[in-house]
Amino acid sequence: MPRTFHTVPLALAALLVALLLALASCGEDDAGSASAAPPQANPRGSFDERRAWRLIELQLGYGQRPAGSPQLRRLAVKLRERMPNGRFERIPDEPKLRNIVSVVPGKLPALVVGAHYDTLREPKGFQGANNGAAGSAAVVELARELAKEDRPAGSHQVRFVLFDGEEPAKGLPEEQTDFYSSGLRGSRAYVDRHGGQVGAMILLDYIAGKNLSLPREGSSTPELWDEIRAGARRAGVARVFPSRIGPTITDDHTPFLRAGIPAVDLIDWSYPGHELSDTLDALSKDSLDATGETVHEAIEAVAAPSG
Repeated sequence: MPRTFHTVPLALAALLVALLLALASCGEDDAGSASAAPPQANPRGSFDERRAWRLIELQLGYGQRPAGSPQLRRLAVKLRERMPNGRFERIPDEPKLRNIVSVVPGKLPALVVGAHYDTLREPKGFQGANNGAAGSAAVVELARELAKEDRPAGSHQVRFVLFDGEEPAKGLPEEQTDFYSSGLRGSRAYVDRHGGQVGAMILLDYIAGKNLSLPREGSSTPELWDEIRAGARRAGVARVFPSRIGPTITDDHTPFLRAGIPAVDLIDWSYPGHELSDTLDALSKDSLDATGETVHEAIEAVAAPSG
């Protein structure tokens, strides 16, 4: 399959058009303010936020987890064991780094659902509860749930990927002259290797903070974002995903966008994700569940059988 994969936008359109027509009469539900009461967990939902929460706790038990560190490599084994048929993919020119991949079978092009599992190297003692652990825990739980489902014939493949090396090897992202080149090592390598097989990408980053608000990140693909908001409506948490547009952020979805692949970044940029306050007590199980249920709904829609 050619690396440029010029059919990707058409493939995504085929995946989305039927659902968009079905939802045309639903109207737009705008979200409330970030200071509103937290979203309530959906007792009928498919996402197990309690199990995902325990996986956040597991990750925090390894301390600060920068890319290539012995503690992150030990944690990676535990994460791989929890992902259905999980496997490592090495990152070229980065001998200590590896992505973790779990594939739910289906036809191509695939939908990628990803998060990074490394943490900042600085400041010393940084825990990365939301900036690293929450997104990766949600991705693992989503992979577990989807692998158990009886999916319709013709559904698209879904690849769950935990990216290593999102954070730079030295310093903070905002201190870099070119964060795209100094960070995002796992996602850049993944797109270089597999981009031609991917039709869309959903990134989970700061997704579990208290008073969660996830507007559309500035560079995220509007049509795919519409599917996220539709999923939030079905999950009963539409106000967590307001219609406004947030700042543009260079993140693990950026290599996909640069390759012409529709992508969205779920990130609450109001959360202090580069500070020592990024600890477990800053997170909310209800926020984690709202994101997990929404993404599960979006996966089922975007990866549904297409004509």
